[in-house]
Amino acid sequence: MKQFAFNSENQHNETTEYSLSAEEKIKLLKIARTTIENQLKRQQNTQINDNQLSEALKMPCGAFVTLRKKGQLRGCIGRFKVTEPLYNVVLQMASAAAFQDTRFKPVELHEMNDIDVEISVLTPLKRIQNIDEFVYGKQGIYMVKGIQSGTFLPQVATETGWDKEEFLGHCARDKAGIGWDGWKSAELFTYEALVFCEEELLHTKS
Repeated sequence: MKQFAFNSENQHNETTEYSLSAEEKIKLLKIARTTIENQLKRQQNTQINDNQLSEALKMPCGAFVTLRKKGQLRGCIGRFKVTEPLYNVVLQMASAAAFQDTRFKPVELHEMNDIDVEISVLTPLKRIQNIDEFVYGKQGIYMVKGIQSGTFLPQVATETGWDKEEFLGHCARDKAGIGWDGWKSAELFTYEALVFCEEELLHTKS
């Protein structure tokens, strides 16, 4: 079970180990899928009884939800800074990935059997002053320049095969819209992600 440490905002020298069991991961994946399918079927909004959820799922955490159709990206949206519990962030980001990612047409019901849901639970952002502090392949990058911003999750490194400078250049140009070398004058932040998907945890999607 992968773990990472969250720094307390009020006590910077203390850390809290955070991890999710297989059952907790499956619960989040089912929340994400059910949310999308309920909207597609015009059913009521997904109702979740948080009394039945573990404390880990109720902890405020940022998260991204990524949808892939037969291995190809079909939508990906997330949120870093949150005060809401993780399960609710996943619910909202699942809906956003399916219907609000402007790079793609909204997901349709007939596609759902071919779509794999992936969730990335995020550690808090850490500001870096030098790109040497960025551990490529382990950390994601978030860059801000003026009103423009963009991010790549850690797994983009292995999915693309880019080197570090290509990773930063594509993020700056394609995600933040600040030009290939824009990262050099942007504010840079790193983070880690606990990543899991239906394909690895569920034999069938339901």
